[in-house]
Amino acid sequence: MKTFDEIIPEIKIVLHTQINDLEQLSKLVINRDLNGRIRFLVDANIPDNLKTITEKIAQSISDVLDERIPEIDRVFYEQDLDTIIKDVPQFYLEGFPNVLFVDRLLGETNWANIQPERSDSHRIVFYSIKGGVGRSTALAVTAWALAEEGKRVLILDMDLESPGISSALLPSEKIPMYGIVDWLVEDLIDNGNAVFPYVFSSSDLSRNGDILVIPAYGKNPSEYISKIGRVWMPKINNNKRELWHNRLERLIQELEARHKPDVVLIDSRAGIDEISSACITNMGANTVLLFSIDSEQTWDGYKILFEHWRKTGVVEKIRDRLQIVGSLIPESNQKEYIGGLCEHSWDLFTEQLYDNVTYDNTNNDFFSFDKDEIDAPHYPRLVFWNRGFQSLMNFYQSMGQQVIREQSKNFYSDLIEFIKGIIKNG
Repeated sequence: MKTFDEIIPEIKIVLHTQINDLEQLSKLVINRDLNGRIRFLVDANIPDNLKTITEKIAQSISDVLDERIPEIDRVFYEQDLDTIIKDVPQFYLEGFPNVLFVDRLLGETNWANIQPERSDSHRIVFYSIKGGVGRSTALAVTAWALAEEGKRVLILDMDLESPGISSALLPSEKIPMYGIVDWLVEDLIDNGNAVFPYVFSSSDLSRNGDILVIPAYGKNPSEYISKIGRVWMPKINNNKRELWHNRLERLIQELEARHKPDVVLIDSRAGIDEISSACITNMGANTVLLFSIDSEQTWDGYKILFEHWRKTGVVEKIRDRLQIVGSLIPESNQKEYIGGLCEHSWDLFTEQLYDNVTYDNTNNDFFSFDKDEIDAPHYPRLVFWNRGFQSLMNFYQSMGQQVIREQSKNFYSDLIEFIKGIIKNG
């Protein structure tokens, strides 16, 4: 039997041999179920001759994939095909513009569903493929620096399974009664308004501006595990199904309408999961900061994500929003380390995201950059390792304003100035 990884490559090989028949079809839908088995979905209203062609192509693929395709019920003729595949992760196979591949997943993660940038707000996502790279601390420092210049900063702690940003910016007595998870659970039964006024609190660290923190949970987290098991539930209203990340978007829009922030900073969960997908692809983020250390695990992780965007044909919708952040730059051998970080980042972006530009074929429409181009998304904004901000707890409990100012200037200034530029330039 062919392995899971061989399914799409083998299908593409067969389709190349059937190209003449395939060109007669307006759309061929290939469905991969939760078990990794393949079936074909066809509009029941197409002419009989096109049904025959579809059956022929299905048989050819079946001959190759063998047990991956059931012997019976291989082709389904559907009266309402569009409804059946709506809201399911899907993409057109590369090189076959009329072959739609529908991928059924147990969860509702859809990394290929890239929402347009928000034009009415600045949303910046702090993300890392691996944890422990100083992402949340960098967000806290950035929020403080922006508030010092009079900005109104709204922070969302979307690291729902490992929250912590709220404790960095709020003393225990200022933790709000509820948080994001509470609202998502109450919203399922139209009770979101009961907790909405109590899901945020203002940090005392802000003097010239405001830092409004929306934590993952509130003062009483005793039912948090039970709640978080319900966060991913879709909301059913009048037989319409609203996915959890669409409900989350409603919450953010309500928060923006109420507080009118200059910028929204979103602390995403690390890794590739439901939360990360929602933060990066579903919230209309204007900028996604990719926190990185120069390690094989980091570049391999981002490669997996970038390859998926390429495979699903959505690279052009997301690549100009990305920015590498070199985090925890060590105290020793900094020049060599930064050089390696930039080299590996450029290699990754060149291979996966940048257009292949030749000397005899260049114009302004191409998305490509030189390795040492400092405004390029692969060129890292730098955050230096420091003892003072090792711990988020230390940030709030142990730091005075002068110490925070000195630390942010010495270790975070490159990132902070970059973010200020984003806000200024709209």
